[in-house]
Amino acid sequence: MTRFIWPFIIFVVLAGFLYVGLNLDPREVPSPLIGKPAPAFTLPQLHEPSKQFSPAEMKGKVWLLNVWASWCVSCREEHPILVELSRKNIVPIYGLDYKDKRADAQATLREGGDPYVLSVSDPEGRTGIDYGVYGVPETYVIDKQGVIQYKQIGPITHQNLREKILPLVAELEKRP
Repeated sequence: MTRFIWPFIIFVVLAGFLYVGLNLDPREVPSPLIGKPAPAFTLPQLHEPSKQFSPAEMKGKVWLLNVWASWCVSCREEHPILVELSRKNIVPIYGLDYKDKRADAQATLREGGDPYVLSVSDPEGRTGIDYGVYGVPETYVIDKQGVIQYKQIGPITHQNLREKILPLVAELEKRP
């Protein structure tokens, strides 16, 4: 009788872990960067490679950093939402073109509209690695002090924009 108890207990524990794991949202991967200063970088602008951009230029402003690429199918999914958001002029959106060819990225923005104040080019993906990018798209909400307050893994939807991102942006705008 006791020889069946231990296997049964192990089975119940493993089943419990499986049950909990199946109910987790893979897009809710906690980022160790939340609450920490956004990693510094200086990268060439996508449309004007002779000019550079650094997040230090954004001190005092709440902004979004959207990591995207022309080869990314999910990025094309979220792109119309970003274009719509940029037209509303609620929060500035900056793009980080990740592991992409400049010409392909520029063509994508010409075709679908350009929601970004500007995009920078990260062809080797080093800056993306510094930000802990799992895959594109990913979007970061960065506060006036340059601290990452939120990370959206996967495409932005109208729902998470309405329920999470825009309320957070409004709250951060009120802070000194």
